[in-house]
Amino acid sequence: MEERAFWLAWSQFNGIGPILLRRLERSFGTLAEAWNASYEDLIAVEGLGPLTAEAIAVERRNIDPKELLQQHERENPYFWTPADAEYPRLLLEIPDPPPVLYYQGKVDPQECQGLVSMVGIVGTRNPSEYGKRWTRRFTRALVKNGFTVVSGLAEGIDTEAHRSCVEADGRTLAIMGTGVDIAYPWFNRNLYQQILQRGLVLSEYPAGTQPDRIHFPRRNRIIAGLCRAILVMEAPKKSGALITAHLANEYGRDVFVLPGSLENPKAIGCLNLLHQGAQVILGEDHLLEMLGTIPQLQPSPQPSQIQLPLNLEPELEKVLQTLTTLIQKQNIESVPFDLIVQHSELPAGNVSSALLRLELSGLISQLPGMRYQKV
Repeated sequence: MEERAFWLAWSQFNGIGPILLRRLERSFGTLAEAWNASYEDLIAVEGLGPLTAEAIAVERRNIDPKELLQQHERENPYFWTPADAEYPRLLLEIPDPPPVLYYQGKVDPQECQGLVSMVGIVGTRNPSEYGKRWTRRFTRALVKNGFTVVSGLAEGIDTEAHRSCVEADGRTLAIMGTGVDIAYPWFNRNLYQQILQRGLVLSEYPAGTQPDRIHFPRRNRIIAGLCRAILVMEAPKKSGALITAHLANEYGRDVFVLPGSLENPKAIGCLNLLHQGAQVILGEDHLLEMLGTIPQLQPSPQPSQIQLPLNLEPELEKVLQTLTTLIQKQNIESVPFDLIVQHSELPAGNVSSALLRLELSGLISQLPGMRYQKV
């Protein structure tokens, strides 16, 4: 609960975005420790300059994190921070997870753990009949095979994906660029209500936040981060769907593309993605076959289940013990390399070597962003 309050408190500062928050967490171990850090220690954090450090030193005197949390819980009762066990597991893998993630609807704990695979469907706001038809076909196939469909509730491909999912009695998540209490666009208000009854609406913006152009490109990283794969149905040269696809590629997700015609301007972005190495979709069965090759995640171990193996060399045992302790204390599933170095008090080269040997021994695994987890 304490760390949850500090994720919320830090998110109030201008100039402190998700990436810088992760750096603060890695530098100090917890955001609670970072809150009490001196000016000198703050400016030592990469990307945090003197002016920002001075502003933090002044502004944090006026914020009581615990009081802020209590007030925020009254106004926005449903939200997660990375300190919460329910925070979506796959979002913790990306370099800029939302510090505060608001939700409304029906929560599925298995989705949060990544045990139910989620697939994002994105595309143009002005699709052709061809794009709409294949969006419906793929959505129905995904629902039939137990996938959760994720999109952004925008006009066009997003709407087709959500509506098809609802009609097929499937589960769908809408990632909003507004507060979770605001149906946008307005003509999708009935669809929004249907999603709340069976699925979930998510946003990094608090209740009452109105549409803003800068919000929508940013929400695309949440779609990419939540999903094991992204389907791009139709996209012109400049499209938010292409942003989602490029982010998914950076996050190590699979990107699948519906092939289109050179004569269709709405397909040029898709054809460019194929040229850059995205995978073509040749039909429902082909899509399901490719999705079937994505490794399934295993349930996260509970602290009581974590035990150290016997007869490790002292340095390996120390690194593994450090990793285990951080997982237990911070209630997280993976730990960044920098934090392991800091808490083990060993040289970075020794830690890197130990982690490699532990990984080769099958005791740990490495995730994107140089994060490590117990196996």
